[in-house]
Amino acid sequence: MPRLTLAIDAMGGDFGPCVTVPAAMQALASNSQLHLLLVGDPDNISSLLAKADSALLARLQIIAAESVIASDAKPSQAIRQSRGSSMRMALELVKEGKAQACVSAGNTGALMGLAKMLLKPLDGIERPALMTVLPNQQQGKTVILDLGANVDSDSTMLVQFAIMGAVMAEEILSVPHPRVALLNIGQEETKGLTSIRDAAAILRELPDINFIGYLEGNDLLTGETDVLVCDGFVGNVTLKTMEGVVRMFLSLLKSQGEGKKRAWWMTLLGRVLKKRLAKRFGHLNPDQYNGACLLGLRGSVIKSHGGANQRAFTAAIEQAEQAVQRQVPERIAARLQAVLPKSE
Repeated sequence: MPRLTLAIDAMGGDFGPCVTVPAAMQALASNSQLHLLLVGDPDNISSLLAKADSALLARLQIIAAESVIASDAKPSQAIRQSRGSSMRMALELVKEGKAQACVSAGNTGALMGLAKMLLKPLDGIERPALMTVLPNQQQGKTVILDLGANVDSDSTMLVQFAIMGAVMAEEILSVPHPRVALLNIGQEETKGLTSIRDAAAILRELPDINFIGYLEGNDLLTGETDVLVCDGFVGNVTLKTMEGVVRMFLSLLKSQGEGKKRAWWMTLLGRVLKKRLAKRFGHLNPDQYNGACLLGLRGSVIKSHGGANQRAFTAAIEQAEQAVQRQVPERIAARLQAVLPKSE
C-alpha cells in the first residue's frame, strides 16, 4: 500500500486537540502506512504527545496555525477571516498536494465554503453535498445525502446528489445498479415540494439511475433503498434525530435496572438480555459511522461531528483513508461525464 497522508484540523470541534490528537494517534497505530499533518496550536498539540510512542510520532508532523474558526461564526465572515486558521491551512495542504484528504470537526458552513473555494467543485456540480453511510435492517448500508452542506436545494442539485450517491453505493459499497430514492412526506407522486417533484421527473428519465421513487422518514434504516437523497436541512434534522434516538436506546440498555435490588436470577437474565440486545443493535451506535464525506469536490474532505469523542473522530479519519484509497472524486467525475450529458 502506498503512503497515505491526511491533514487534520486539530483545533476544530467542541473539544479540539483533547479529542483530535488522541484520535490521530489511534489512527496511526491502526495503519502503518498512514502519515498525519496535525494543523493547530503547536504548544497545545505537543502537550498531548508527551507520552506518545516514538514510532508513531515519526509519522506525524505538526503544522502551526495562527487561529481557529469559531463553531458559531457566520460562514461568510469566517471565510473572509480564515487566513492562518487551522481549517483553511488543512485544506490548503490538500490543494497543494501535500495531503490527500482533510478531516475537520469545525464549522460546517465555513468548511463547505472554504473547500469549494480552494478545491473547486467537479465539472457538473453546483454545490458539494455531505454524505454518510448508515447501517440498515437488511444487514446492508444506505448512502444518505445531503446532511447539511446545503440548507435549500433545487431540483438540479438534488439530481446531482442522486448521481453522486449512486456512484458511492456502486463503487464504494459494491452495490450493482443501486436503488435511488428521494426523501419525501409521502410516497404519492403528487406530494412534496416542487423541487422534489421536479427532481423525480428528471431522475425517471435518466437510464443510468435506478430511481425507485419517494420514501418517507420511517424508511431511513429499513434498507428499502441504497441511496436516499434530500436537501441539507431535512437531512441534518433526520440524521440527528435518528442519532438521538439510538443513543437514548443504547443508554437505556446500559442503565436499565441499575440501583434496584432484584433476585439473582433476574439480574443474570437482565445481563444476558442486555448483552444480546447490545450485540444486535450496537452497530447503530453513531460513533461507529461518524464522518460525512463532502462529495463533489476535486479533493477529499471529511466533516466530523463537532461533538465527536475520540472513538468517533478516529472513525472520521478512517473515512478519509477510504475516500483516498477508493479514489472517490475521480470516480464521481467519471460518472458525471457519462450521465449528465444524457440528462441534458
